[in-house]
Amino acid sequence: MQILVVGGAGYIGSHMVKMLCAQGHDVITFDNLVAGFRDAVIDGRFIAGDLNDPQAVEQVFAENHIDAVMHFASHIQVGESIQDPAKYYENNVSNTLNLLNAMVKHDVLKFIFSSTAAIFGEPEYVPIDEQHPKQPINPYGMSKLMIERILSDFDHAYDFKSVCLRYFNAAGADPEGDLGERHQPETHLIPLILQAASGRRDSIKVFGTDYNTADGTCIRDYIHIVDLCQAHYLALEQLLNGADSMAFNLGNGNGYSINEVVAMVKQVTGREFKVEPEERRAGDPASLVADSTAARAELGWKPIYADLESIVQHAWNWEVSHFKQ
Repeated sequence: MQILVVGGAGYIGSHMVKMLCAQGHDVITFDNLVAGFRDAVIDGRFIAGDLNDPQAVEQVFAENHIDAVMHFASHIQVGESIQDPAKYYENNVSNTLNLLNAMVKHDVLKFIFSSTAAIFGEPEYVPIDEQHPKQPINPYGMSKLMIERILSDFDHAYDFKSVCLRYFNAAGADPEGDLGERHQPETHLIPLILQAASGRRDSIKVFGTDYNTADGTCIRDYIHIVDLCQAHYLALEQLLNGADSMAFNLGNGNGYSINEVVAMVKQVTGREFKVEPEERRAGDPASLVADSTAARAELGWKPIYADLESIVQHAWNWEVSHFKQ
């Protein structure tokens, strides 16, 4: 099958491209390289382009026989979305509509969407299942929920089938060492801690030590990048085999506190570094843990690297190899 991966030069997208190519698919990456890296696209074809250019999007579909699309080209920083909501609604909503319209025009009606746990807002209970109320508290989460609702409308109107995968904290790196996480700027916890361990960062800040958790720090559900991509692949297979539209929460179902992650990084790396307690950040829930029962049952998904040690070890291997010590 010919699969278009939009945002395939980014963290999750590049791992997805590698997996798809390894499975024998013909993969086209479409990316503007604003947040991605050309050298992260290690297989398949690459097309430089932006979703805000409808003509460029149209050309991709006109010149290729695409069977399905996987979409990872979103802005993802919660804090930035609050400061600059227009940027998020333009890229995450308007630009995605450009893509969806081109798909419908060319009768490409199978779509995998990279959604987020941020659509749920402040959790009313944990673990969070698919039925949890969806009340995003920031423009980032709202932009993703808007697309989920648009996809539902497209299904009713155009028989457009999609799978929305809402994941919690993507983490880790390619176990073979080909790919890893390198956001600019980096905002994800594990790579930030690893930068402190490697000496690229003076310290790691812990925002809030007085939450109602066992050690007072926030609890999050970390999912290995390979397991995340495997869920996307299983969802794609189901769509290609004629499945109806679906939505799933993805996580390991195991929550780890920030202090536990810090301790694991020290254990894996054998290094000490400075940890600085800070005041809580607005909008940080005490605990975010996924209930992935539905994905396991309906997709047959089973995480391979569910333990925190493997996630940290693979991320550390990437840190050491890519950023010379």
